[in-house]
Amino acid sequence: MSALATALQRYFTDYAVNQRDLSPHTIAAYRDTWRLLLRHTAATLNVTADKVDLAMLDAPLVSGFLDDLQASRGNSATTRNARLTAIRAVLAHALPDHPEHAATITRVLAIPPRRRATRLVEFLTEPETDALLSAPDTDTWTGRRDQAMLALGVQTGLRVSELTSLTTHAIHLGTGAHVTCTGKGRRQRATPLTRTTADLFALYLTERVTRPGDALFPGPRGQQLSRDALEHRLAKHLKTAAAHCSSLIGKHVTMHTLRHTAAMRLLAAGVDMSVIALWLGHQNTVSTDVYLHADMTIKQNAIDRTRPPDVTPGTYTPNPGILAWLDAL
Repeated sequence: MSALATALQRYFTDYAVNQRDLSPHTIAAYRDTWRLLLRHTAATLNVTADKVDLAMLDAPLVSGFLDDLQASRGNSATTRNARLTAIRAVLAHALPDHPEHAATITRVLAIPPRRRATRLVEFLTEPETDALLSAPDTDTWTGRRDQAMLALGVQTGLRVSELTSLTTHAIHLGTGAHVTCTGKGRRQRATPLTRTTADLFALYLTERVTRPGDALFPGPRGQQLSRDALEHRLAKHLKTAAAHCSSLIGKHVTMHTLRHTAAMRLLAAGVDMSVIALWLGHQNTVSTDVYLHADMTIKQNAIDRTRPPDVTPGTYTPNPGILAWLDAL
């Protein structure tokens, strides 16, 4: 067995599970990265995958692998950086046991992440949200299930993974209605439910108990819906909603957009950023600051505070007579 094979075995069977206690999702992502890297290395060096060793994984080869992910697979800079993190994690753990490869490993660890442009977050306006929540056909079971799922996503801002993992025991109705979940880093949190959402789930759970399994949003056989299934259902309802709300046409909306929508609703209501961070399950407010950049109302209020004393606040609106005069030129 090669030194690389031993390092991978130690990392995935002991260190990642028993010492780091990484989530199954993270372990699967790291595993997939190494599968891709081994195949790329084998093809590049014309060897079989079981012959790949630590000495072969130098910085030029790893950089070429990362560049190939973007060129041939269309991976974004974010995905590329996540793959680099997975490679670094295993090699950093292997380094103390293989000082003979220290120079090669250190150069790989020094590969910088790819810089990426920071885009404004996409979120739904109130009319768009209303159109989406009205889109599912509530005369069918799947329509009622989808409406409850979308309503919960918009109101609580749960991540897709958190929504799919919910069970019927996660919803607590009555006084102080809330939903409990386990998020990133295995951090547990409880998110309050509005009266409207609680009433919706009181009806939904009454029907849900007649179905198999304990997943809150089950598939045909009672199993948890996958991430792809949720995105597929969302795309279907977006198409219906766009027929009644033209601003949804051409708008890129995913399940994560519902999370952004929940955050922007809280921000518009004047909720403090630290509270929004707790609501979304962020460790600190750094991840939540992106919503400040997306909220034009906050920026407009800032402009209004800096206006001269004799200027009326608000957006400038030209005299309609001037517009008519310009149109007549």
